[in-house]
Amino acid sequence: MADTLLDDVGDLLWEAAEQVVLPLFRKLDDADVSEKAPGEVVTVADRRAEELISARLRRLRPGSMVVGEEGVADNPELLRHLRDGGDVWLVDPVDGTANFAAGRRPFALMVALLTDGRPTAGWILDPLAETLASGWADDGALLNGQPVDGGAGVPPPGELRGAAMTRFLPPETRDRVRAGGRRLGELLPGQHCAGREYLDILTGEQQFTIFWRTLPWDHAPGALLVRAAGGVARRFDGVDYHPADEGRGLLVAANEQVWAEVHEALLSS
Repeated sequence: MADTLLDDVGDLLWEAAEQVVLPLFRKLDDADVSEKAPGEVVTVADRRAEELISARLRRLRPGSMVVGEEGVADNPELLRHLRDGGDVWLVDPVDGTANFAAGRRPFALMVALLTDGRPTAGWILDPLAETLASGWADDGALLNGQPVDGGAGVPPPGELRGAAMTRFLPPETRDRVRAGGRRLGELLPGQHCAGREYLDILTGEQQFTIFWRTLPWDHAPGALLVRAAGGVARRFDGVDYHPADEGRGLLVAANEQVWAEVHEALLSS
């Protein structure tokens, strides 16, 4: 019997988007938005979507554990489960919450599955763009059901396009990235939605992106999907990204050559 998990979780994300998230887009009032940390907001859509998604994921894999962004905000001890045996789901119910709360796009719904501590599957849904990425770590990535070739159509050096949210970088790194961006092609400011940045690498809209903050629910799904499509997700020091590892700084690229070129231009001292 074929494993239908990719379709099942994709359908679940669409259900959460259509039933919870999209009906609240541009319809939030002041009581629907609160600050869970300085400069970090949460909405009623985040909480309701995480409840719906979490309950259904547990039914898809009985005995599994869910580590959701809002759950961790209430109980940081949940993060220790990212190295557990068995199945552990990482859930970002609304990635790009600040955009969503302000009535802006993009935003996304994201899930990753870790099995015995190893990322094994990922999903990203941008409901407004009607784009769903999904895939198994060892079996390639799909965009709306079609295979992704991450190495296709990558431009030559000097014509690369990518994003860096430089305001989060340490000052020395920020200056180096801004100066080096001119050597690569086009350096974009970032969209305040990690899920969309990963989707844009998968679609070929951009070839790289740089992050400083690397919360696991923001990056586990996208890093897995980019790698499944032939790309690279590594720390600035070249260590492969794992969602359970603490640290800052992440360079994601469409392939090894792009990663090396961007690292040399933006991050080498």
